[in-house]
Amino acid sequence: MTASRKSHSGTIPLIPQRVSILGVTVDDVTEDEAVRVIDGLIRNGGVHQVVTINPEFVMEALRDPQVRKVLNSASLATPDGIGILWASRVLKGLPIRERVTGVALVERLAKQSVIRGWRIFFLGSAPGVAEKAAQTLRHRYAGLQVAGCYAGSPSLIEEPYVRSQISDANPDILLVAYGHPAQDMWIARNQPFLNVPVAIGIGGTFDEIAGIVPLAPLWMHKLGLKWLFRLIIQPQRINRIFTAVVRFPIRVVRERIFGPTQHTTKSL
Repeated sequence: MTASRKSHSGTIPLIPQRVSILGVTVDDVTEDEAVRVIDGLIRNGGVHQVVTINPEFVMEALRDPQVRKVLNSASLATPDGIGILWASRVLKGLPIRERVTGVALVERLAKQSVIRGWRIFFLGSAPGVAEKAAQTLRHRYAGLQVAGCYAGSPSLIEEPYVRSQISDANPDILLVAYGHPAQDMWIARNQPFLNVPVAIGIGGTFDEIAGIVPLAPLWMHKLGLKWLFRLIIQPQRINRIFTAVVRFPIRVVRERIFGPTQHTTKSL
């Protein structure tokens, strides 16, 4: 099964399948397919938003219809979270084939950009982190073109200046690391003025690539225990992790048992 969307920017490349998780659309794409779709978006022209969906995104969308609208309007919504894969099996009986993490996606795009000649702008995270992440990727992928790096903030007051920095740099891909939902709402507000072909919200990816936050061991990734590793090294994330590993599964099971309900701002 394939699917495509129409937008003001034209036809979005074919995607194998789309799955609705508690009212939020997630695309069943592998890493390879996600990169191919983004390549197509850049080739087709126009401006496009890519979101990386994890359980926190879904729960936020249940609370806030504006967030849900932005997520469901994205040109591509990748499955970034083991909980999303689990929910697709429980709710649809059609498992999403592969998790596409923000780190993996950025790494793949950096590699592909050397071939395609794409220029990438790194926006967000703490001061100096975007630069360090860009430098790390430059070392890994010789020839990577970094259009610019800027920490900035998602505040409305700073938006005109940030837009000017990005517009002057004229990138092909904009990576925004303001955290969800701020990054995704920022892109939705500003992308129409930037004329950047593809803008992607990538959360804490810069921190991981730059080595600011240690990566979970491979065995924990395979077992879907990255959340436990993050809780150990960043206990301040307990509320976010509780949402992902407790509140989200409860909501999924409730829908599985009682059937779909209207997805409003109400939550657990």
